[in-house]
Amino acid sequence: MMQITLNDKTMMLTEGITLAELLLQLEQDKPGVAVALNKEVVARSQWTKHTLNTNDNITLFQAIAGG
Repeated sequence: MMQITLNDKTMMLTEGITLAELLLQLEQDKPGVAVALNKEVVARSQWTKHTLNTNDNITLFQAIAGG
């Protein structure tokens, strides 16, 4: 098991999980969701390529188009 922080809350996850798998488990893999991993925004196309590590800090937020 490994520890990460998701939106300022500590979580324990199985080692080797990808960002995409985590978002699927949390039902947050829907349109409009944006992700920052360790303060860097990760493109949706890269979610399956990012394996999470102990002490990663993930922020989920709604992407909002402005005008």
